[in-house]
Amino acid sequence: MLLADGFNDALIGTAERAGMRDVAAYDAEKCIQILIDRDGMSAQEAHEFFHFNVLDSWVGEKTPVFVWVGDFDFDYEEDGDVCDV
Repeated sequence: MLLADGFNDALIGTAERAGMRDVAAYDAEKCIQILIDRDGMSAQEAHEFFHFNVLDSWVGEKTPVFVWVGDFDFDYEEDGDVCDV
């Protein structure tokens, strides 16, 4: 399992994907907070760095996933893509 370097404190578990191996799952907000605390970035710098250098990195099928934990406002009619499981 591939781990994201420097984000151990944000690791929340593993994620399963159909037909693929499990991958590491990280709390995205905790990753951003690590960048702020550890690297002295402002909140805006940390968000930009995280999105460009972490979320946009693809290293193959073992690439970790980053989860935005918490409440969110999802409009089923607007977004449309609903999967009945």
